[in-house]
Amino acid sequence: MNEEKIIQVENLTKKFGDFTAVKGITFDVYKGEIFGFLGANGAGKTTAMKMLIGISKPTSGKAIVADLDVATQADLVKKSIGYMSQKFSLYDDLTIKENITFFGGIYGLSRKQIKEKTIQLVQELEMQNVADNLVSSLPLGWKQKLSFSVALLHEPKIVFLDEPTGGVDPITRRQFWEMIYTQAYKGTTIFVTTHYMDEAEYCDRVSIMVDGVIEALNTPKKLKEQFKVDSMNEVFLKLARNIE
Repeated sequence: MNEEKIIQVENLTKKFGDFTAVKGITFDVYKGEIFGFLGANGAGKTTAMKMLIGISKPTSGKAIVADLDVATQADLVKKSIGYMSQKFSLYDDLTIKENITFFGGIYGLSRKQIKEKTIQLVQELEMQNVADNLVSSLPLGWKQKLSFSVALLHEPKIVFLDEPTGGVDPITRRQFWEMIYTQAYKGTTIFVTTHYMDEAEYCDRVSIMVDGVIEALNTPKKLKEQFKVDSMNEVFLKLARNIE
C-alpha cells in the first residue's frame, strides 16, 4: 500500500446541541486505497463524511483531505475532490453531454478541456448513440456509470462515493466495482460508504462506526480473523448489533 496519506483525521467531532454525532474519530486513508466507511443508520458515518467533503464544519478536531483543512478550506476541498451520492448527482432534465458540460464548468475546467472530456467520456462509456438523450431516459446502471465518470472529470486525487450501488442489480454492481478497481489502480483514492456487506470485502481496508465511534478498522481478512467469523456481514452484526 502507498504510504502517502490522502486523508488525515484526528479527534474529529461533530455536535448538534447536546447530541454528539461523531465522537473524536481518528484515522488515515492512503493514496490509491479503496477505503470502506461502514456503519448502521444513525452511527455517524454520514455526518463524518459531510465534514470530510467540506459541507459540514467540525465542532472540534482536525481533518486534512488532499492537503486541505476541511475546517478552513472547505470551498477548496469541494473543488479538489470527486463526489457521488446515492442519488447519482445528475440532472435528469439535461442530456448526457449537457451534464458533462455543466459539471465540467463547476469543477473549473476550460471550454477546451470540457469538449475533450465529453468526447472521451462518451466513447469510454459507449454512449455515442444516446449522448444527446436526457439522463432521465437512461437505465439505472448507465446513470450510475455516468455519475461516477462525471465525479472524476477534473481528475481528483480522491473520490467520495456515498452508497453508490443502492438499488441496482448485482451484475451492474459488479461492473461498477470493476470501474472502482480501474480507477484505484490509476492512483485515485476511493472513499466509499455501503450497506452491502459483500462490497466491504472488495475494500483494501474497512472502518466500522458504531454510535459515533470507529469500533474497528483493518483489512477485511484481518477483521474476520479478529472477530472469528467468515464474512464481513458477521463482523458488522457483532459490532453494530452486539450479536455474539
